[in-house]
Amino acid sequence: MQSIVASVSGSLGVLLLATSAFAAPLGAGETPALAGARAPEKFQLGVSIYVGWMPWYYAMEHGIVQKWGQAKGIEIEVKYYTDYISSVNAYVAKQDDACVMTNMEALDMPCVAGVDTSVVILGDYSNGNDAILVRDGLTLPQLKGQEVYLVELSVSHYLLARALEQAGLKESDLTIMNTSDQAIGPAFIANKSQKAVVTWNPIVMQIETRPGVSKIYDSSKIPGEILDLCVVNSATLAKSPAFAEALVGIWYETLERMSKPDAAAEEALGAMAKLSGCKLEEFKGQLRTTAMYWTAKDAADHVESPKLKKDMDVVRRFCFQHGLFGPEAKSVDAIGIRYPDGSTQGDANHVKLRWDASFMRKVAEGKIVLSVSSGK
Repeated sequence: MQSIVASVSGSLGVLLLATSAFAAPLGAGETPALAGARAPEKFQLGVSIYVGWMPWYYAMEHGIVQKWGQAKGIEIEVKYYTDYISSVNAYVAKQDDACVMTNMEALDMPCVAGVDTSVVILGDYSNGNDAILVRDGLTLPQLKGQEVYLVELSVSHYLLARALEQAGLKESDLTIMNTSDQAIGPAFIANKSQKAVVTWNPIVMQIETRPGVSKIYDSSKIPGEILDLCVVNSATLAKSPAFAEALVGIWYETLERMSKPDAAAEEALGAMAKLSGCKLEEFKGQLRTTAMYWTAKDAADHVESPKLKKDMDVVRRFCFQHGLFGPEAKSVDAIGIRYPDGSTQGDANHVKLRWDASFMRKVAEGKIVLSVSSGK
């Protein structure tokens, strides 16, 4: 995957969606009153191109966002970013109310900046989308002394650290060359002297097809550690839970449409492939290395599982060890992470990342009815 997953396609622009004349939050499928309406609340969701996030693009282009905005009496602006980190930075700057990002970025960027953040959707985990690619048949132990190109302090960096750990190496055994997510694919392909690169799909697939290039490690070796999320500013969530209800409705209606073995699903996948700038078979190939949580129940179950806590402990330790918690952080416990059962990792008095399974549970339990909202 990416996992930090940036877009390698051109800018898709910004579309204003989900207009409605009514502000009061409604249940999915309810019709707002026809008189005396206030202006609707407006919210912004930032997205960037990655296979696990293309359902948002499809939902926007095919009216699903608009339907849910109308059902909830709100207005949602979905903003397209061609660069992943730019989308995260916009969320950190509070220009957007919600954003798609990985668990690592959610922990180290908004939280360190003081933006209290809630995870409302667990979309997938990288199951091969992030990879280490080499030339000339190099092995992991042979990375010692090599220059390795990646987006420094991204999930690519995390993947490399985990691979080196398993191979008995240290980061100091090689040289990390920080390269932008937009340039890394073309740069590696053009420069035959570069021997190793760490990146995510669709860049992985583009590089892997080149003669003499092979994949020596990928995220399937660390299942569940690189998670792709939709997060919301916690203050926004507390004030306007209808926004999160609309987001889960949009998401699971779209997943339902794309996961069925029928012509509608094929059409949906084809549209997502086109929007991400690749062919349908390439997009399906990326999906095969993406462990999607196709149902709200499966996603909520994982968020409530002991495995999430275990994996997040590994991630937070990487963040602290690499200075991502900031110069003032004295220990790995500097930032608190709150889980659905009320338990906390880190400083319970400084909780900045909150895992919230409640909105996914509402979908799983039929309290947010997808068929009503979609008019099926």
